[in-house]
Amino acid sequence: MKRKSHAAIRQNMSIWYPAIFLSTIFFLNFLGRIILSPLMPWIERDLAISHAQAGSLFFLLSCGYFISMIASGHVSSRLGHKRTISISSVLCGATLVLLSQVDSLWQMRAVMGLAGLAAGIYLPSAIATLTKIVSKEHWGKVIAIHELAPNLAFLAAPLLADLFVPNFGWKGLLKGLGSSSIALGTGYYFFSVADDSRGQAPNLSSIAPLLRRFVFWIMVLLFSMGITGTLGIYNMLPLYMVSEHGFAPERANSILAMSRVATLIFALLGGAAADRFGPRKTMAVVLLVTGLITILLGVVPGSLIPLMVFLQPVLAVGFFPAGFTLLSRLMPQGSRNIVVSFTVPLAFVVGGGIIPTIIGIMGDHGHLGLGMSLAGLFIMSGSLISFLFLKKEGENEIY
Repeated sequence: MKRKSHAAIRQNMSIWYPAIFLSTIFFLNFLGRIILSPLMPWIERDLAISHAQAGSLFFLLSCGYFISMIASGHVSSRLGHKRTISISSVLCGATLVLLSQVDSLWQMRAVMGLAGLAAGIYLPSAIATLTKIVSKEHWGKVIAIHELAPNLAFLAAPLLADLFVPNFGWKGLLKGLGSSSIALGTGYYFFSVADDSRGQAPNLSSIAPLLRRFVFWIMVLLFSMGITGTLGIYNMLPLYMVSEHGFAPERANSILAMSRVATLIFALLGGAAADRFGPRKTMAVVLLVTGLITILLGVVPGSLIPLMVFLQPVLAVGFFPAGFTLLSRLMPQGSRNIVVSFTVPLAFVVGGGIIPTIIGIMGDHGHLGLGMSLAGLFIMSGSLISFLFLKKEGENEIY
């Protein structure tokens, strides 16, 4: 009995230790990309920029992320997944330190593009690493643990802003986060138990079949909606609450942080739901409810804004365990990094860049709320799309 118990413990450790290590790296990777959102009221004031210019920073970040993820297969095929993950973490930290030195909009735009380039090579190698070392029946749960990282980052970012900006300024906070990311990336290289298997570099023979599959473009669209429901809305919420409804920046960030507490639980439940009910049904329900609440977020009076901010992200986080499970079935193990490295950046440009920019432009014309509601309509349409264009679970080939 003891021998069996020890074997079970070792098996569990072999599953959870790599997931937790990668989740910690992903936490700082993601935090570095979203930290400007709660800092934006102070950045707008210090750099004298408009809502549209603020939105453009997220667009440039998403463009750099897009380019980097497209090229990530070439990087991991030469350096291996372990080195790629480590290098991404170190470079993300370096760009945050560099960002703490800027004093103009154009400098910030340039560094935001570099930050996207640094961050983009991480995710394909991380997903490929997790799905290699963990058996298929545990993918939903392990990916859900990995997806705790962005949800923790959503929670931590506004809290860190409120805690450190009054004493160290927004530049001091960026410098501290950057130094931490550099240290963690270095530690992963020396202490990770994952092997340094190499990814498959994109080439015409491997990319062309993917691009010809209609379901690939459906997944890009659905991921765009999923990213809009989490990152895209989050990027603009502090500005929306402060500019449109008169919240103090500190109160807006406190509400934003507390709204992310429940998402930690629902991120795990999303992985369990994907394994239990199937990723297609899980995504459809998530997009429907998230889109509806986002529409309401743009039209309710100020007194109800905190409630909508609390409700909006709760189910939104359940999209990604289901989404990545579907993506992992698109191609065999050796080339899974390719489907991730093409789907996510395209969706990130839309959901994390174009949508916030459009909301910012509408905000400059006094319609931030309308921008939020239109984004919600975009998200909600994904529920119908998932039922129309994805086959039912239980078929031999899910697509």
